[in-house]
Amino acid sequence: MDINGTMMQYFESKLKADHSLWNTVKADAAKLKTLGVTAVWLPPAYKGAGGGDDSGYNVYDAYDLGEFNQKGSVATKYGKKAEYIAAIKALHAKEINVYADMVFNNRVGADGFESVTSEEFNEKSRNQMVGEGKKIGAWTRFTFPGRKGKYSDFTWNWTHFGGIDWDTDRAKQALSEQSGGASDKDADKFDYLMTAGLDFDNIEVREEFTNWSKWYTKECDLDGYRLDDLLHANKYFFRDWMKAMKAESGKELFAVGDYWHWDVNQLQDYIRACDGEISLFDVPLHFNLHNCSKANGAYDLSKIFDGTLVAANPLKAVTFVDNHESQPGQLYDSWVDDWFKPMAYALVLLRRDGYPCIFYGDYKGIPSSKIKSKKKELDKLMKLRRENAYGLQHDYIDDPNCIGWTREGDEEHPDSGLAVVISDGTGGTKRMYIGKKFAGCHFADAMGNAKYNIKIDEWGYGDFYVNRGAVAVWVHKENGK
Repeated sequence: MDINGTMMQYFESKLKADHSLWNTVKADAAKLKTLGVTAVWLPPAYKGAGGGDDSGYNVYDAYDLGEFNQKGSVATKYGKKAEYIAAIKALHAKEINVYADMVFNNRVGADGFESVTSEEFNEKSRNQMVGEGKKIGAWTRFTFPGRKGKYSDFTWNWTHFGGIDWDTDRAKQALSEQSGGASDKDADKFDYLMTAGLDFDNIEVREEFTNWSKWYTKECDLDGYRLDDLLHANKYFFRDWMKAMKAESGKELFAVGDYWHWDVNQLQDYIRACDGEISLFDVPLHFNLHNCSKANGAYDLSKIFDGTLVAANPLKAVTFVDNHESQPGQLYDSWVDDWFKPMAYALVLLRRDGYPCIFYGDYKGIPSSKIKSKKKELDKLMKLRRENAYGLQHDYIDDPNCIGWTREGDEEHPDSGLAVVISDGTGGTKRMYIGKKFAGCHFADAMGNAKYNIKIDEWGYGDFYVNRGAVAVWVHKENGK
């Protein structure tokens, strides 16, 4: 019996650097299966410039998955390579797919610097040149002496980078573009992101990234990817790259891109340019959820899906409430307030459209920010997604303060079907159709917020209610929930 797909992002930005995550993932594989998780997105597994303390987003050596003594550590922040592969095998044993975090824009922690000619740009307006070409000392030489050529003898030099942010000769921070390099004409913004930025107009860069991706996918038996910061990436390269990866692996690999922009039209343009090979996180929906959580009941819930990717292109939308980038203190800090989290996750998990991603920081909490775990609520909602959220959907998203929808259930999932009612202010009742097959049946709120059960009438309608600032998920009472 097939179940709804559910992804979990299994990390947050402030995890302790105790090299234990891979072992924790392995130990949690069976529990994740029980919860209905079908795929896990793991953090960057390669050696960062900060060695065992680095999150992996400051890439030093992408071939070092916690195997070589480089940057002061063999293990990465999350553990050693053997532990990483053991965690993947444990997930696969429970039929859970594994998506690897692919960071491709930058390299950090060079082994040496080179004297190159560059043009300096305004850091606040990155398309504005602020000086003539000049010689600078650039940290662009990556030789990986600790790995000694194992897996690949490719080394990086200044010709592979389009921009840097440090002038060694003058010991100053300076945003510079290498002479002879070019901004990626197929990126949606000036392609430099930070540190030493790779130039994907360079054929050697494209070939090396593809070769490494093929090695990584085979070495670790990956099922897909999360692509970091596509806002600065060549969309046509990734279209062709994804097709090549599928052909090489012989698997129907999945890819979701991180494209932080509020305008759904830009997301749609990127998906079209990639021939639909890459899904995107529904950032506009995240911002709607964030804004609603901050509005103290003044948000118009009937517009919660306006301008979202899940409304415009549901098959390519990965829906989420928060992630490591939106958590407090991070680059795109836009945390959805705790009081609204159960409602937000109901909107993500219990509807027909979108591929939902649950955030580790919501499920397990974020101690460094004193954010408590939502495990109790998420366990209920994930169980409802796994067992009940099937069949035809009927929407009643028609009121500023109280919205709802129903799912009729299907024959493949016994006793499936549910009705959801959400309020961000005053509670209310929604008369909604759930199906004539439930005529005469009693329904109860699986979330435990609504006190009294209700009865479905002979036409398949019920008067489903919700308390103030809460979510009620009504299910057939006789199924024992």
